[in-house]
This record gives sequence, C-alpha cells and structure tokens, in this order.
Amino acid sequence: MSSESNGPLFGKLIAIKDNISTGPSTPSLATTAASNTLRKHASPFAATVVRLLTENGALIAGKTNCDEFGMGSHSLNSAYGPVKNAYVRGGHALSAGGSSGGSAVAVATRQCWAALGTDTGGSVRLPAAYCGIVGFKPSYGLLSRWGVLDYANSMDTVGILSRDVPDARTLFRILNRFDEEDPTSLPPSVRARLSSADAGEKPDESARNARALRIGVPTDYCLEELSSPVHRAWIRTLNRLQDQGHQLVPVNLPSTKQALSAYYVLAPAEASSNLAKYDGVRYGSRLQDPPSHQEAEADKSGKSVLFSRYRGEGFGDEVKRRILLGAFALSAAAMDNYFIQAQKIRRLVQDDFDRVFASPNPLHTASSSSSSPKPSSAQKPAHEASPPQSTRSKVDLLITPTAPTLPPTIDDVRQQDPLATYTNDAFTVPASLAGLPSISVPVQTAGRPRSGAAADGDGGWGDVGCAGVQVIGQFGDDDIVLRMGEIVEGLR
Repeated sequence: MSSESNGPLFGKLIAIKDNISTGPSTPSLATTAASNTLRKHASPFAATVVRLLTENGALIAGKTNCDEFGMGSHSLNSAYGPVKNAYVRGGHALSAGGSSGGSAVAVATRQCWAALGTDTGGSVRLPAAYCGIVGFKPSYGLLSRWGVLDYANSMDTVGILSRDVPDARTLFRILNRFDEEDPTSLPPSVRARLSSADAGEKPDESARNARALRIGVPTDYCLEELSSPVHRAWIRTLNRLQDQGHQLVPVNLPSTKQALSAYYVLAPAEASSNLAKYDGVRYGSRLQDPPSHQEAEADKSGKSVLFSRYRGEGFGDEVKRRILLGAFALSAAAMDNYFIQAQKIRRLVQDDFDRVFASPNPLHTASSSSSSPKPSSAQKPAHEASPPQSTRSKVDLLITPTAPTLPPTIDDVRQQDPLATYTNDAFTVPASLAGLPSISVPVQTAGRPRSGAAADGDGGWGDVGCAGVQVIGQFGDDDIVLRMGEIVEGLR
C-alpha cells in the first residue's frame, strides 16, 4: 500500500494482523482472519487504523498470520499453518504466543518497523512476551475498531507491537483518534474528560517524570503456575524500581482468580453471536468441492442446509469449540448460571482495580455512580469481599508478569489439553475485562542479552532469554503506562 510522501511515519514498514482490513487498494492482501471461511476475501474498505498509518507516511509491509479469528494463545489455530517463533530450545521451535503471533515475529525478526495486532484477552501482550519485544494494549475505545473483524466486541482492542516503548508511543499518538464509524470509539466528550483529568492531577509533564511512583504488587498474581524464571525476573524488576526511589505497595485483587473463568464464558458468548454471519451466504466464499454422497443424500431428504457444511469445513477446531461454548452460555438453560454470573465477576474485577488505583476511573461520573450502586461486600461471597483501600495504600500503577511461564515449544503445546492452554492468559485477562491500558516489556531472565544473536546450532536464535513484565494503569492513564514501560525498559 502506498503512503503519503511526508509524515512522522514516512517510509516505515508496518505489518498488519490478518483480521484488520487493508482495503481494496491492496488486492493482493486479502483479509481472511486466517480462516478458510474468508479465503480470498477482499474488504471493500480499509480499517481506520490502517488509513491513519498511510496518511502519516507508513508503508504497509503485508498481512501477518494469526490464530483463526483471534482465538488462541499460541498462533497454531490458523488455516495457513502455525506461526513459529524465531527462538528455539533444544532444536525445537518455540511458541510465538497468540493470537497476534505473526505480527510479533515480524517485529522481532526486523521484517518491519512495527506491527498492529488485536488484543482481546492478551493477544498482543502474550506474543510480545514470548518473542522478546514490546506489546501495548491501549485503553478500550481509544483506537478505532472500524475495519477489524469482530471476536468479542466488548474487549477487542487494536494493539501495537514494536521493538521498544518509544516506537509504541509514536504509533499510539497517531492512532489515538475518535472515529464516528466505530460505535465503541470513545466520543470527544469522554476524551476531553480524560485530558482534563490529566491536566488537573498532573499539570506538569516534567514533574510527573521526576515524581516517584507508587507501584502496586498484586499478591493474587503469585499463582502456582508461575515459573521460577518468570518470578525471578518480576521480583528483580520490582527491586530495581525500588532502588530508583519508587515505592512498592502490596495490593489485593481478590477477583483475579475468577477473571479467567469469566473471560472464557463472555468472550465465546460474544464470538458465537459475531460469527453467525459467516454462513456462505452473507459473508464468505462458497465451498467449491462437490458434496460427498452422504451430504447429497442429506440434501435430498431435507436434513442438511447450506451453511452447515460451509461452517463445518470452514471453521477450525478451536473456533468451533468456542462457538459451541458461547452458544451454550447464552442458552436459556445456562444464561443465569454462566453468562450473568460471568458479567457479575467482570464488574467485581473492575471494582478491584478502581479500589487500588489512586486516580479515579474517568468513566464513572458522579451521576452514573449514584444511579447504579455497586454491589456491597455483604452481597459478595466471603472470598470476594474486599476491604476499602485507604488513600495511603492506593497506587499509580500495577506491575505483574505478562505470562506465567517462558514460551513452551510448539510440540509441547500440541500435546496439551485445549483447556490447559487457556491458563496462559491468567495475567492478561483481568486488564482486558476492565478495559485498562497495559504494556508488556521484555526483561532478562538470567543476565543475558535478548537480541537472540547466539544461535543454538540449528539455525535458530537460541532460547528467548527474557520474560515479559506487564504494567497496568487506570483507564485513560495510557501515557503513564508508557512512561513506566520506558523506565522498565531502561533497567536492562
């Protein structure tokens, strides 16, 4: 795709995840979401984020492979085959993370300057952690979703993958625009409220940079699944920040343990609705292969319909699994016990974050808080009830691991139970449920460089040698999250 002859991104190559439309000006770049249901699909328009890139001089390098419709944590669920990390372990390729694994690998291998992905429950931050790069998920609604193929509307966020935090900041400032085409784009009135809150509480940017920050350390993130190398990298990062004058404050986020379960009810429920339109009639290409004898007989007897074969052959196993899960969660028999309960947990997760952050959530106006009371501790189960956070113990940011382990090999992932792979999102899902800004920054695990220059003898880069550390901020505090990301980046 051509670009403007001037602009801050002039001549820079940027890769685009395959679920983001690049428009009719790039007929060779079909938008398929890595699915057979959309093979050779050419979108009639470009996504707003793609248009903003080209208007500022960027060159679209190409489309990147991903998990089908963004559903996966390792970028193995693709009609084009798996994405392979540039790093290897014992001669075996490592997982690139998912679902934006192709974008992460393209950045890590310097095939492009930066890349766009989408993050629903960690799909930008997890690949960034596994590939040793930076992955930034902005506050929900700041970046336009117009032209992005839906997975779960209430959580889908366009994210940025880059080799360092300043590059991510540059892209964010260009893409952070209101888009009237996107009903989930934050309107100018809310954006003005975010700006006024920043101006009122932090009037001087230089003063903010000089100020020591209060960093929350969630005690609930010390899960059994947290591996030793990741835990050591996290603790070492916290200690170095404390040495620089920042204050560490233990915080309690009791709903964290239920967040993952709630996510895997809500996201599939939204997906089952969003993917209903891919039936071979309204969207997608008709199957060209003739029906089998059994299918032909079923058609004659009226027991088969067009879309059943199309969806059965077009969707991959993981997409089918989530459609079925979501359809069940939305059924009359399960709605109250699953979907409604998951929505309640989502609200508790948001309340936990609001309770520990010093900055109030700008989306919660005085009128809305008075008209819609929050559940009291008496209404919550004993293990979910949390005491009020005193002003002195409130924090500016949270710092957690991005993923519980270092990237596994692809062979190991393929041997796992599908449900076991969902635990990779345990640390990224809470921020997604609350719509908060978060960034994953690579931190060395054993004092070795993360460049991957040391080959392992099999043509690979050797092991990744770093773990992702995640910075989470209050809604709208994207700039302070990026600033802390730069501080963490400077520690290595």
